[in-house]
Amino acid sequence: MDLILNMSSIGNAIKYLSAAGFGAKLLGVFGNGMVQSFINARTLNPADMKKPKLAAEIAKQLRRFHHVEIPGSKEPQLWVDIFKFFEKASSLRFEAPDMQRRYETISFKEVHEEVTQLKELTDRLNAPVVFSHNDLLSGNLMLDDEHDNLYFIDFEYGSYSYRGYDIGNHFNEYAGYECDYSLYPSKDEQFHFFRHYLKPEKPYEVPEKDLKALYIETNTFMLASHLYWALWALIQAKMSAIDFDYLGYFFLRYNQYKKEEQMCLHNLTYQSKKA
Repeated sequence: MDLILNMSSIGNAIKYLSAAGFGAKLLGVFGNGMVQSFINARTLNPADMKKPKLAAEIAKQLRRFHHVEIPGSKEPQLWVDIFKFFEKASSLRFEAPDMQRRYETISFKEVHEEVTQLKELTDRLNAPVVFSHNDLLSGNLMLDDEHDNLYFIDFEYGSYSYRGYDIGNHFNEYAGYECDYSLYPSKDEQFHFFRHYLKPEKPYEVPEKDLKALYIETNTFMLASHLYWALWALIQAKMSAIDFDYLGYFFLRYNQYKKEEQMCLHNLTYQSKKA
């Protein structure tokens, strides 16, 4: 299945990310693959990401990651991918009658309106475009406890995207594999992260206005994260051989989007009126 992933471009990105100290060291490249070093570290679990010391380190590393220059087009891919996912997801047919019945309860007219509206709102934020990880869940973070070294791994979803999306998507992953969104970071926890992201050397000198602006940016793009993975899940429900309720995952992410959108869009409207 086409996941909108250009593996040759990701392979090219890995060379530059490895040179910048991200992931395993790139030891060699051959026709259709590469050789990388072994990372002697443990994979984080979702609860680890909430620990203040680790959250600060993730923020610092993410800032560094976002400053890596990858040759090629720097056009953000987020909305290109979401609209492509929508086109695929809205024209599926399932052989299993129960899955088809569940699928037919989805109002794709509503979903398209939500996607279009959210894109228009995020466009107003003028968020910085950076090379983004786009899948910074706990399983893609490793920690060498002995030497206190943190590693980002698995860059297959990497592309140029919006800074707020990469952070908001990461915050959604605080929910863990059980998708407990009550674990989404509080405003204070987010500000702790933002301070170390915006000014790693002097985190407590970050102006309040900068914290508030990044809070709005991140929590608006957090909504886009829910739409992205919801539509991705519908395609997986049709194409994947993995025994997982991807159709149910669509409803979980889309319903969470609907739950969060009013609060987030109210905050954006309030900020726009003050500007």
